[in-house]
Amino acid sequence: MEAYFIAIAIAILIYLLLALGLSLHYGFAGLVNFGHVGFFAIGSYTSALLALNGVPIPLAMLAAVFLTAVSAYPMGIIALRLGSDYLAIVTLGFSETIRYMLQTEEWLTRGMHGLPGIPRMFDGMVPSDQIDFWILIALLAANAVALYLLLKVIKSPFGRVIEAIRDNEVAVRALGKDPARFKTRTLVLGAALAGLAGSFQAHYLTFLSPDQFVPLITFYIWIAIFIGGINRLSGIVIGTIILIGFLEGSRFVSDMVGGISEVQMASVRIWIIGMALILIVLYRPQGILTRENSRSKAL
Repeated sequence: MEAYFIAIAIAILIYLLLALGLSLHYGFAGLVNFGHVGFFAIGSYTSALLALNGVPIPLAMLAAVFLTAVSAYPMGIIALRLGSDYLAIVTLGFSETIRYMLQTEEWLTRGMHGLPGIPRMFDGMVPSDQIDFWILIALLAANAVALYLLLKVIKSPFGRVIEAIRDNEVAVRALGKDPARFKTRTLVLGAALAGLAGSFQAHYLTFLSPDQFVPLITFYIWIAIFIGGINRLSGIVIGTIILIGFLEGSRFVSDMVGGISEVQMASVRIWIIGMALILIVLYRPQGILTRENSRSKAL
């Protein structure tokens, strides 16, 4: 039972890093990103491939974060000069292009066969039955640092500018600021968080496949930030815990309750999430922790 709760907590914390990155994009800068899972995939495969070639795991994870951030920069230059609708299309196409490359470039990623044998974090440093616990501790530390740094960014002059761009881009441009430059930097920062989440995913699961990076992952993250509040960091934490805790916990209901197949449970899961999203949009469109008059509050 303890291992089960640790596994759920690890999944929540990995998704929380993704949610924090997407919240920076949309909640604070107004960037509609439907391809966040593409950055997640880049971080996962970069860290995994480097570690498989003998690079120490910490350096492989650092390289994954850097490469993911760099990959967001040219896309930002091209896409962020367009409207939000075009940005949504471009980011979705970007993530699907990344997944297609992972499927077809078998010389590098082994395609649909998957990438097995990825070195596990803390392997050889702690007893094997304690590895998951220490991965959990590392994720807690990573999320704490990410939350602290995001709060600093949001409260800084840079953060105030991106919030102003979200609310009235024309006014910001009239004041002599270049919205595209600020948006690009925001996209890079959020992508770096997704890359970090991906590197944790790789060294926790020790196996990667392109099927793990479908667009549904991005939309799960969107739901998580809508549940708690798109620009409220505490709300994003709560929303991620609620959504991912439900998704991961409900996977075992079919084993505990007889007469329910996994396929049926998956359908029920999607129905419940859909109904919850409709109710939130109708009755709490700003999220369960956000008030109508608190749009600028980060916590």
